[in-house]
Amino acid sequence: MKFDKKVIESVMVAGIALALTITAVTGNGVKAADQVAETQMDKNGMAGVAVAMNAYELEAADMLDSIVSVEKSDSNIVAASAEDTTDVSDTPVESDTSEGVETEPQVAVQDSKDDKELSDEEKEWNNKLMADVDEFLYVRKSADADSEIVGKMYKGDRAVIKDEGSEWTKIASGNVKGYVKNDYCVTGQKAYAYAKKNCKTVAKVEIDGLRIRKKASTDAGVVKTVASGDKLVVNTKADAKDGWVAVKVDSQTCYVSEDYVTVALKTGKAITIEEEIAAQKEEEERKAKEEAAKQEAAKKSAQSASSSSSASNGQTTTTSSSQGTSLTASADDETLLAALIQCEAGGQSQQCMIAVGAVVVNRVHSGSFANSIRGVIYQRGQFGPASSGRLESRLASGVSASARQAAQAALAGNDPTGGAKYFKLASSGHAGVVIGPIVFY
Repeated sequence: MKFDKKVIESVMVAGIALALTITAVTGNGVKAADQVAETQMDKNGMAGVAVAMNAYELEAADMLDSIVSVEKSDSNIVAASAEDTTDVSDTPVESDTSEGVETEPQVAVQDSKDDKELSDEEKEWNNKLMADVDEFLYVRKSADADSEIVGKMYKGDRAVIKDEGSEWTKIASGNVKGYVKNDYCVTGQKAYAYAKKNCKTVAKVEIDGLRIRKKASTDAGVVKTVASGDKLVVNTKADAKDGWVAVKVDSQTCYVSEDYVTVALKTGKAITIEEEIAAQKEEEERKAKEEAAKQEAAKKSAQSASSSSSASNGQTTTTSSSQGTSLTASADDETLLAALIQCEAGGQSQQCMIAVGAVVVNRVHSGSFANSIRGVIYQRGQFGPASSGRLESRLASGVSASARQAAQAALAGNDPTGGAKYFKLASSGHAGVVIGPIVFY
């Protein structure tokens, strides 16, 4: 019996040790072991503890195997994450089929989903930078505020990011390569949002003779035609029309077919210091030529010449010009006027061509017609080329230099007609000022 007692005590000690081991692993076994021991001690004494611990040992062993398996799985996952440095956003996720390992790359899946949600245009901005300034930002040769200035990024200019640092970013834009201070820039999707807010959206024309229509319909009237390469300002606030792009023509909102234009944000490029100096010189020369042309036009219009009259029908033939009131016009309006002049008096004398332009200018000033060049020319039933389509064809093919010069002279106030608002063939016998084959009245 003494030997049996030692055996029992040994079994009891071993059982308690096992319980303590399980408790250390799980953190939940202390209470369970104590409860079993106390209960069995009360009921069966030392032998009861041994029996209870023997039963608990089998149950705990199963639990221990499970815990060890879970810990092994967690260790494998940590090790795999530490060794794998591949960018998960660009790499397909493969499941790990090794025993005891279960991977759930939730972050990778989310990143991939976010990237897929971006449009092609948004993705194109991921490596772009915009200068967030009121006027311009210096681009320097190196990442140092005292470094040489190699160029400027003006408000609205865009650059490609070459190397983004914590304080300075290396960029390339136009012919400029250098560094800009991060404090004055926005990048990626923030740059895209900045561009949409601060830059115009333009539609680049992809074909010659594209018709700009008054409404989003192929049956709508044609306002003008444009050539391939022309850029039209998009009215981003206009209601979307399926298959059409809303564009601005003067103060009007018109439409072009989306099949023949490419819509994009109009962003600029940085310029080198040398390019800026050259641009300033060119602008000064342009202004000087413009002023000289105005003075020449005024000089010619001030000249007087004799004129003869035909008493039989009231027609007067003239070779002189008078100075009328000048009219400010946009480049588009000047081109439109030149196209009309070429349609109505192409091949005639320069004075005859100026006279046609003067009639349009006189109508704008009169108050009896539309108050714009475009409005007068496209007024219903007034000018045949505008309603027949000849005017649009001329615009599409381009206007001659002589017609453009005549338009500029008429806009400057040169008027050989003496204020006429109408014209027709001189053979009609209508009273008025005859210039070439046309009588103006």
